[in-house]
Amino acid sequence: MNNILTSGVSALLLTMSFTAPAADTIKVGVLHSLSGTMAISETTLKDTVLMLVEEQNKKGGLLGKKLEAVVVDPASNWPLFAEKTRELISKNKVNVIFGCWTSVSRKSVLPVIEELNGLLFYPVQYEGEESSKNVFYTGAAPNQQAIPAVDYLMKDVGVKRWVLAGTDYVYPRTTNKILESYLKAKGVKDKDIMINYTPFGHADWQSIVSDIKKFGSTGVKTAVVSTINGDANVPFYKELGNQGVSAENIPVVAFSVGEEELSGIDTKPLVGHLAAWNYFMSVNDKANAEFIKKWHAYTKDNKRVTNDPMEATYIGFNMWVKAVTKAGTTATDAVAKAMIGITAPNLTGGMALMNENHHLSKPVLIGEIQENGQFETVWKTDGLVVGDAWSDFLEGSKDIVASWVDPINCGNYNNKTKKCSGQNY
Repeated sequence: MNNILTSGVSALLLTMSFTAPAADTIKVGVLHSLSGTMAISETTLKDTVLMLVEEQNKKGGLLGKKLEAVVVDPASNWPLFAEKTRELISKNKVNVIFGCWTSVSRKSVLPVIEELNGLLFYPVQYEGEESSKNVFYTGAAPNQQAIPAVDYLMKDVGVKRWVLAGTDYVYPRTTNKILESYLKAKGVKDKDIMINYTPFGHADWQSIVSDIKKFGSTGVKTAVVSTINGDANVPFYKELGNQGVSAENIPVVAFSVGEEELSGIDTKPLVGHLAAWNYFMSVNDKANAEFIKKWHAYTKDNKRVTNDPMEATYIGFNMWVKAVTKAGTTATDAVAKAMIGITAPNLTGGMALMNENHHLSKPVLIGEIQENGQFETVWKTDGLVVGDAWSDFLEGSKDIVASWVDPINCGNYNNKTKKCSGQNY
């Protein structure tokens, strides 16, 4: 009887150990605002991740398992991003998170994802001054967007007076601090720099646009460098049109306005204004054409546009898949190690590369707004630009480097003191 019982238990255990993994899924967290001021930008990124998950499952999943997307809505509420991150990792047991748009949301998430040793892919341009072992930054650092945009305006357009207009939070303030330092190093005087910040969702732009017009009426070529985020862009651009601020007299170059934001407004008065990104939907490339075709099929809407953060999500997702395959596991430390040196196709031709500082090498493009809400590329770097985690134009940062491989293995290593300051958030 004991032998029969033992055999039965052994058979049951064998069956359990064999069938349990087959029912498992690899869980992918999606942490994007689906309501509130940032929903205009972030909802599309949620849809992008769901499309990529579906596509990967059609290929057979990953490590023999299907991917399962777990979607939460932090509702443009920055502290809620941290709560939802804890929920995704601790309760939902996700293996990776694709999410955040604003830097304030990422800063909210950072302590939690480091504490719980999670993995975040962040797909939006940001201010730099950060490198975490738990985050991969697939959007642009300032040297991959802000600095090239200013160089273009200065050299190709002849701009000498500068309006730095942004939403009042960490990304615009830090980016503008970098740009102010950069402009002054190029000989621009204080009187030729105007800086303005407005809250999220700001709607009344009449007096601010009037001030910009006055600032640009001295006969010296003036431009607006915009780090305005979210739905505040809609009334801002409308007011530019209302007051006749055209690209000919005061061009605007935006770092947070892409095809998605333009799809909701009349772009005719905005023709010629600029944006700096690493991708435009209008780029003529086979990989881009295929991506757009898949996007339209997935959304069942041929009018849906694509944009730069979508490409950054696409690159990050494909790199994560390759790193998991290479590591043979979804464990954070193993995947993070495997990510270094991983390449994946971008959508503008060529390959993106993940560097030791957890930032990508990517091309930089500047485009002019067209009547149809698309961008025509007017300038592009010759090759890839390596994302710089720490700015060369800030006094406290220019001596700091990030490298998550030995012997440094640190996100903020000071080349002068030869010391690591640890994680940053």
